[in-house]
Amino acid sequence: MGQSMFIVWRESVEALLVIGILHAWLRQQPGAGNALRMLWAGVAAGLGLAGALGWGVLQAGDWLAGSGGEWFQCAMLLVASLLILHMVGWMHQHGRTLKTSLQNSAADKLSQGSGFGLLVLAMLAVGREGSETVVFLYGIGNQQQGQDLTGFVIGGVLGFVLALLSYAALQAGSRYFSWRRFFQVSEVMLLLLGGALLMAALDRFSGQLMGMDVPEVLYTVFGDPLWDTSALLDDGSALGGTLAGLTGYRAMPSLAAVVTLGLYWIAAWAWLKPRAQVQLAARPA
Repeated sequence: MGQSMFIVWRESVEALLVIGILHAWLRQQPGAGNALRMLWAGVAAGLGLAGALGWGVLQAGDWLAGSGGEWFQCAMLLVASLLILHMVGWMHQHGRTLKTSLQNSAADKLSQGSGFGLLVLAMLAVGREGSETVVFLYGIGNQQQGQDLTGFVIGGVLGFVLALLSYAALQAGSRYFSWRRFFQVSEVMLLLLGGALLMAALDRFSGQLMGMDVPEVLYTVFGDPLWDTSALLDDGSALGGTLAGLTGYRAMPSLAAVVTLGLYWIAAWAWLKPRAQVQLAARPA
């Protein structure tokens, strides 16, 4: 429940930021009635695009059974993890100029005399956030396979409600809850979740590998634990399971798990370090 709520909250706030920037700018333009209608049509089209992707992913998962389904779910977990890493890096690179870039793009579309370009701009912007949400939620659903589906759905609904409240609070302005602080905190949480999804993908990969005829050394690398901290914190307990779901913690990690998670954080550090001083999102006018 907590993971689905966080993902929907974070992605919805980002989508609301994009819509808010475009909406506020368009309202200042003369004769903006048609442009605003095209904006909302683009928002609806973007949501439809994300919904179509979600339907396609679910259908693909249903069509694949047995080993094929396991490999597909493993791949989706891996994609979700890497997408999180890319998304966080993208915001560090482009967050400072997001407002200006959107406004310039909207001005360019309007100067062409057709609202269709604005519709496409809004559709792609919203569709991007929605598509990321679909991939992340599918990955989390696979990670939590067998757990309460109702709680997962309720978490998503609560996340959207929280996003609306958060966006209103962020727009109101506060030094304690600013856009900069929102992105700083949420991106750290996203990176932790990306590591957890990566470990879930490795678990599925290792499970499939153990059933194959492979060299003995691979059984050791992917199956044998390097240490056991179950006595201190078992990842099967309530607290340990929550920590595992949020960060990728394993009480008995294999060599492959330690190396994979280590490489993930090295990649995150290398990807984000050059942009550490970039201010993230500018507040919409």
